[in-house]
Amino acid sequence: MYNVAIVGGGPAGIFSALELVKLKPDWKILLIEKGKKIEQRVCPMRMGQQKCLSCNTCGLLCGWGGAGAFSDGKLTLTPEVGGHLVDYMEYKEVEDLIEYCDNIYLDHGATKTVFGTNRADFADIEHKATLAELKLVHSPVRHLGTERALAVLKSMQDYLSDKIDIINNEQVEDLIIEDKVIKGFSTKQGNKYMANYVIVAPGREGADWLSKQFLKHKVEMVNNAVDVGVRVELPAAVMEPITSRLYESKLIYHAPTFGDEVRTFCMNPNGEVVNENYNGISTVNGHSYADKKTPNTNFALLVSKKFTEPFHEPIKYGQHIASLANMLSGGILVQRFGDLLDGRRSTPQRIKESIIQPTLSCATPGDLSLVLPYRQLLSIIEMLYALDKIAPGVASRYTLLYGIEVKFYSARVLVSDKLETMGVKNLFAIGDGAGVTRGLMQASASGVYAARTIAKR
Repeated sequence: MYNVAIVGGGPAGIFSALELVKLKPDWKILLIEKGKKIEQRVCPMRMGQQKCLSCNTCGLLCGWGGAGAFSDGKLTLTPEVGGHLVDYMEYKEVEDLIEYCDNIYLDHGATKTVFGTNRADFADIEHKATLAELKLVHSPVRHLGTERALAVLKSMQDYLSDKIDIINNEQVEDLIIEDKVIKGFSTKQGNKYMANYVIVAPGREGADWLSKQFLKHKVEMVNNAVDVGVRVELPAAVMEPITSRLYESKLIYHAPTFGDEVRTFCMNPNGEVVNENYNGISTVNGHSYADKKTPNTNFALLVSKKFTEPFHEPIKYGQHIASLANMLSGGILVQRFGDLLDGRRSTPQRIKESIIQPTLSCATPGDLSLVLPYRQLLSIIEMLYALDKIAPGVASRYTLLYGIEVKFYSARVLVSDKLETMGVKNLFAIGDGAGVTRGLMQASASGVYAARTIAKR
């Protein structure tokens, strides 16, 4: 019997454990993670495999550190982006939580460099963005790089290893709820773990499982906006005037034809595009490193659309669009922007003749207009033209578009202002998988907040 059991070893789960150990050192705490320890996590494609093998448990997404472990480790130091915590608490409280978590990252070896702290340094970018009808969100970023991110997460793992029970390679199957009170959970391996409190923090990879569990147990959920789009790759020189000062620019645009919000996300200067596997569905993402550099920069363009009744399956909607790209390409599609505008598919020869070569070599040249709905596709095209006004070259005919990128945090658990699920006592839902956050820092902050609430009880 545990005082607290935590499902998921991403930043939300890790920071829950770190805070509980600090506040209640005598408590018995469990953290269970279906993936491997940080030092055992591998992806065959990172080891030279040319095509995604669709592993049962994706090494890029699952394991200690969650999906963020192999990302480029961007810690956004503002409540403005990266989640919805301001819906549950005062803005200043979120700021304080972010600062608190940032100091923990520093204690475990995070780099001290922060980009975008002085608005005067990028006032000209903000001015150009305004003229292009783009909103530049001020978001200071601490960049770790994948190598440093792994080292920081390993430090946290080592620190907790003799203070709590950590179980890897075991997947939670079902929550145990009696009389609307959480009692624990069972796993696919046939084990049961009982606890007074349970924190579910399964990350984006576990969002679908969490939605099904809450549907089964009649825990209410609401729809977040569905984020579907592409990953853009272009020469690093095109974005260098922006990335050299901001590293990651958060730009928001309301596309004129339909008025839908399009935003940049996860910008990776001199990075690479990667293939991820969400329960058998291939999606695209981007990484960058502290030391390893490529000649390209990549970032996502995501179209956000909020659906109303009777729609209630936002995750399935994203999975369906991604599966269409998988059907046509066997994995990830890539298309030159010029070919998209000309109404023709890209071919291996056309890609080869381009001034930019794809960093995801296994992507299949094809036609994204056969996959993306017209509304999202047109909004992306209009966003590229808007970005071209502040960074000439973005709308080049050679710019590469990879599909599909989709973020699985579109179903949000209905929780109280303490992040406790409505209707089930002592069950807390946090992080990206619960739809409460959508980034490393706010996921970490949600873990601290839930832990503090439990400790007070």
